Amino acid sequence: METRRSTSNPMAPVHFGTLNYAVLAVYLLGMIGVGLFFARKQENTEMFFLGGRKLPWLAVAMSMYASLTSAVTYLGLPGSAYSENISLIIVCIMSPIVAPFILLLFYPLYHRLQVTTSYEYIEQRFGPRARRGVAGLFVLARLGWLGAVVYAPAMAMAVVTGIPLWGCICMMGLLATAYTALGGIAAVVWTDAIQFVILIGGAVWVAVSLTNGVDGGAGAIIQLAGETGRLHIADWKINLFAMSGPVVAFSFFFQLMQDYGTDQVTVQRLMATGSLKKTVKAVAFNACTDFFIIALLLFIGLGLFAFFQDATLPESITPDKMMPFYIIHHLPAGVSGLLITAVFAAAMSSMDSGLNSIATVLINDFKITAHGSRLTDVALARIFTIAIGLFATGVAFYVSTIGSILKAFFSFMGMFGAPVLALFLLGVLTRRGNFAGWTVGLGASIVASLWIQKGTEIHEIYYFPFSFLVAFGTALLASRFFKTELAPVCLTALRDRKNDG
Repeated sequence: METRRSTSNPMAPVHFGTLNYAVLAVYLLGMIGVGLFFARKQENTEMFFLGGRKLPWLAVAMSMYASLTSAVTYLGLPGSAYSENISLIIVCIMSPIVAPFILLLFYPLYHRLQVTTSYEYIEQRFGPRARRGVAGLFVLARLGWLGAVVYAPAMAMAVVTGIPLWGCICMMGLLATAYTALGGIAAVVWTDAIQFVILIGGAVWVAVSLTNGVDGGAGAIIQLAGETGRLHIADWKINLFAMSGPVVAFSFFFQLMQDYGTDQVTVQRLMATGSLKKTVKAVAFNACTDFFIIALLLFIGLGLFAFFQDATLPESITPDKMMPFYIIHHLPAGVSGLLITAVFAAAMSSMDSGLNSIATVLINDFKITAHGSRLTDVALARIFTIAIGLFATGVAFYVSTIGSILKAFFSFMGMFGAPVLALFLLGVLTRRGNFAGWTVGLGASIVASLWIQKGTEIHEIYYFPFSFLVAFGTALLASRFFKTELAPVCLTALRDRKNDG
């Protein structure tokens, strides 16, 4: 297959160029400007963390999608299709399937209880120790996640500019921390809405460019993908060491339920809409958008595979680096700057959301206040945001030692996120489930996760469902050995199906 490549030498030293730097600088200054604009409106923590519960549902929906479509996704999905197959296309199908479950199981409870964090529900269902425990797991999971979303664009910038990786990591972490600390959730949501447009526009541009760059266009790209096994996603044979469609469906059913139903990054945005009706609209928008953007990113990976099929590439260009490498070597100046900006947008939309959500959890769920000091509650929230941003930037240096950014993501979320989902489902689906039983399940899950991640070669797509099933199954069984009163029906999903549906 022939490709119409530019004359750029892929082995030549990389120069980002003045025009590209200018495009990137305009974007970064614009994000800081949004933070400054909303900084003066942060009168109290209700405004800083929830925007007064009056944010438009469409902006919230765009923010929610941009937050979860991090640079891990933006660079990792094309890399996965390039090196393995497009099994992750199944996520497009699972997102609308999971949506009704989270809208029936979780959000009627959250809106009726008027929570700021999802872990306030856990306190009412299981007690204050459970709330602090699960909030702590969220903080650990999202700190690891933040490290990955800082590392991914920093890695991209190191590839395309020649700036040392450590410098890129520091720059990314500090910029996202700055505007988040200034403007709170309002700045996060509105910058995310801008970043949503940039990241989708950038992906469309790359896909069109690759289609035009390969002789035969999209048809030839798909044909080559089929010939090389990259479209074989419906292999029903169980293979613990490879990714397939059915396994992705099983894994992401639980992972999406955790992301959209219990994770504070999402719950905080959906509670900021102010009503269950607006929450439904935002979730529906997100599910529909998944169909488009995931398929598009995987197509980009197939396009990159076709475009570089016969090319000799530097050894440092791993699958995660393929898209930024293509952008800088095969697109004109200005355009390449705009598309690298899309990578930044994908990362910063996740970084800002994580910082604000972790600060919300620390202050609300661990009940840290400014009372007795000269600080206001908003000032305390900003201090926490800055501290978390600095720590997450440090975590990014550890993530850089893991290798694959998708593997880093699955590792952190499997270890800490899956047991959280187990506790929520234990609460909404049972009356006998108790915190003591879940604690036993948590211990078993952590041991099992360490074993599967460090002691085996099992594919990382199994990490999350394996950890969840161990935690939930053990908790169900162990709860029978601890005598506690039955939970009120009103704190389970049974009441909501009858009265709130």
